[in-house]
Amino acid sequence: MTEASTYRIQGATGEWEVVIGLEVHAQVTSNAKLFSGAATAFGAEPNTQVSLVDAAMPGMLPVPNMECIRQAVRTGMAIDAQINRWSRFDRKNYFYADLPQGYQISQLFHPLVGEGAIEISPDDKNPDATKTIGVERIHVEQDAGKLMHDQHPTRSYVDLNRSGVALMEIVSRPDMRSPAEAGAYLRKLRAILRYVGSCDGNMEEGSMRADVNVSVRKPGGELGTRTETKNVNSVRFVMAAIEYEAKRQVEVIEDGGRIVQETRLFNVESGTTRSMRSKEDAHDYRYFPDPDLLPLELEEAFLAECRASLPELPDAKRKRYESLGISAYQADVLTAEVEAARWFDALLDAGAKPVAAANWTTSELFGALNRTGRDIADSPVSPAQAAELLALVADGTLSGSLAKQVFEVMLETGDAPSKIVEVRGLKQTSDTGAIEAVIAEVIAKSPNQLAQYRGGKETLFGFFVGQTMKAMGGKANPAVVNELLKKALG
Repeated sequence: MTEASTYRIQGATGEWEVVIGLEVHAQVTSNAKLFSGAATAFGAEPNTQVSLVDAAMPGMLPVPNMECIRQAVRTGMAIDAQINRWSRFDRKNYFYADLPQGYQISQLFHPLVGEGAIEISPDDKNPDATKTIGVERIHVEQDAGKLMHDQHPTRSYVDLNRSGVALMEIVSRPDMRSPAEAGAYLRKLRAILRYVGSCDGNMEEGSMRADVNVSVRKPGGELGTRTETKNVNSVRFVMAAIEYEAKRQVEVIEDGGRIVQETRLFNVESGTTRSMRSKEDAHDYRYFPDPDLLPLELEEAFLAECRASLPELPDAKRKRYESLGISAYQADVLTAEVEAARWFDALLDAGAKPVAAANWTTSELFGALNRTGRDIADSPVSPAQAAELLALVADGTLSGSLAKQVFEVMLETGDAPSKIVEVRGLKQTSDTGAIEAVIAEVIAKSPNQLAQYRGGKETLFGFFVGQTMKAMGGKANPAVVNELLKKALG
């Protein structure tokens, strides 16, 4: 089900519509750079992961790392994009201090991956309301180095560790119409990359960042002039940059000014954008085919291997969960992060019933992990242990409240639930004789409530259930308690 965005900027002259496109740079998961054998590990000492190719020493020739090409092709396949069997590398010429070659090897005219699409759910509470965002292309290029301005009072240092690292530039169409849609697109793209394994999606470390293109227009009117806010490194900041930039553009236009096509930067502390450089005159990058690199020609066997290596992707996994009776909302939550989905799959493989498992995972487990500041990868409770806990509830050994107690002990100790039940005596009792004795005692101590209940105040039934459970330390089987109480109260 597709719904048009109702997001509008309220200006002095009426409503304005926002038009958004994102260019996402995703660092390709590989042990070596795009054209050299230098390492790509994050956080290494400056200039310790630089080959002669990365440093642009004379006579050095680039050699494509086919693992990087493979990962980009797999990403394209994951969004049902056209894979171009023939593609070519181009040189983009410009001078910058952290670009040793004086050019960047990229793909302009013949990218590796053509048009694809990503389906998003902009409203978390209504995952069935979807929208399709077009992807124009994915091309592979090398990253530049990094300038360090905080190491010396008067000088800037250059760290070339990132120089030559493989990037996928994933260019969307200008199909997004609100910050929420842009946020949903970025989250979904990140999830797909992480499922595929082509990028770790770590935005804090800079392995995924977005250039945000924003323009405004009267609803349904001609496209306005866009600005590009560079290198935004979180979903929240992308949404904030769009909101600020759209309002700024409306104010400029309504005050009689005009929007200048320019590159801007987002200030995370103030939540504002500022001009970085004008794009009024397009830079002449003097693109031409890289003479040191032959075109990429992909064989069918290579493409077949890429296709066969793809895992079950978020949309397919969500639909499978829903077919098991899990709600659309829970299926969306369980598939949002690849680690959570893998953990939940392992829980199902261990024999847990899907609906009970989904309810427990999204409430009890996720709640406990949030409370303790842990990721699911660090969960002290394994899927096998969780399946055992749920089985003890299903067979009546544990009540819901006892299961919560056992789970808390599991979080602290990492012990199996059966061991905790045995050592701590937490087994639920269905012994009718023991329960009847406690019920008789509770009724004897509550003559007023008994009279009121028999006089028609049926809500007091809950009082008797609560008193019985309390007297039995929560260990009585609630179903048996209810049945015996109905008989005893008459």
